[in-house]
Amino acid sequence: MTPVLRNFGAALLLGCAAASMPAFAQQATTTDKAKAATVKKPKVEKPKVVKPKGKKGAPAPVEAVKVILPVEATKPVVMESLLDKRYVAIGSSFAAGPQLPPSKPSWPARCGQSFNNYPTLLAERFGVELIDRSCSGATTENVLGPWNEVPPQIISVTPETRLVTVTIGGNDLSYIGNLFSATCAFNAKLAPVPGAKTRACGAVRVPTEADYVRDEAQLNEIARRIKATAPQARLVFVQYFNPLPRPGGLCPATPVSETDAAIVREIGRRLVEITARVAEAHGVPAIEMNLSSAAHTPCDKEPWMIGSPAGYDGRQGLQWHLNKAGMQATADAIAAWLIKSGVKPVRSPVTAEPGLNPPGQAPTMAAPNAPAPAVPVPAPAVKAPAKPTTATKR
Repeated sequence: MTPVLRNFGAALLLGCAAASMPAFAQQATTTDKAKAATVKKPKVEKPKVVKPKGKKGAPAPVEAVKVILPVEATKPVVMESLLDKRYVAIGSSFAAGPQLPPSKPSWPARCGQSFNNYPTLLAERFGVELIDRSCSGATTENVLGPWNEVPPQIISVTPETRLVTVTIGGNDLSYIGNLFSATCAFNAKLAPVPGAKTRACGAVRVPTEADYVRDEAQLNEIARRIKATAPQARLVFVQYFNPLPRPGGLCPATPVSETDAAIVREIGRRLVEITARVAEAHGVPAIEMNLSSAAHTPCDKEPWMIGSPAGYDGRQGLQWHLNKAGMQATADAIAAWLIKSGVKPVRSPVTAEPGLNPPGQAPTMAAPNAPAPAVPVPAPAVKAPAKPTTATKR
């Protein structure tokens, strides 16, 4: 066969193979091409290759692809007012302010509330309706249940409540009660004063692990009930103050032995940890007055607490409790957190009122069965201050 015929035969065979291709295969191929033409490929910025400097053949560094995210507009903070809203103060003597002048006509009188306690100062600044249920000597059990004639503090929390502060748990562990016992024991070792009446000193109690576990469980239950009853309320835990300086720093205003002081410090440390864990578990703040007060013990230049100095008459606050400056500092710290969280105050910072309690006022104990000072000093006669004008709703 000649070359011409061979070429013609090959062409004829190729033409026949193309003619025998199924029609649907040709359609599929056409459709895929059409889809590929209609789908837009994402535009990707190609990395920029930077030419290397130096020796030839060095690998060229590749510039990373920049991803530009949309910038969201910052939302303005809308300040909320708690004017005339319900505020319930729950706590022990560190919230009540026993013997801190001027005394508030609390019910019952043994609760020892003061017009200068931090709940009152806070209420005046934000214009809230204060229901002050703080009571000296109260434990977590007295918050959740009745205490003789005193109803459970927590029943004052209602769905309408918008603010709740809590300072409780110290009396469950004899935190401050131990200081009274330790002071009594310390003074009993001194030379007796002729004619002075003394009482048997209570023992300094060392809490067990079960006591700490129960205290934490009780605080958790208090937080749970408050949040369940008043879901719209701001719940704020307030840490107890440091009543003693660091080891080696005791002074005449803190008449306790180093051994007893170590017990009290350990209780305070554990109480702070417990309160912080409870607050974190429920997503609420714990105002760290334990840290703020560390440089304001009774031995410091500007104390926020009253120790138990010799000759103290008790008319400016109960021994081992907050003075006016301490209550002021607590109110200011809570107010700062409220403002930061979006609450608008209606007044500038309220200053604690001056004045003294009338002489002969019955003392309020810091904890159940807390011993009295070993050497009581009679109070000098002074004119009673004018009746405070601050009206506190109960």
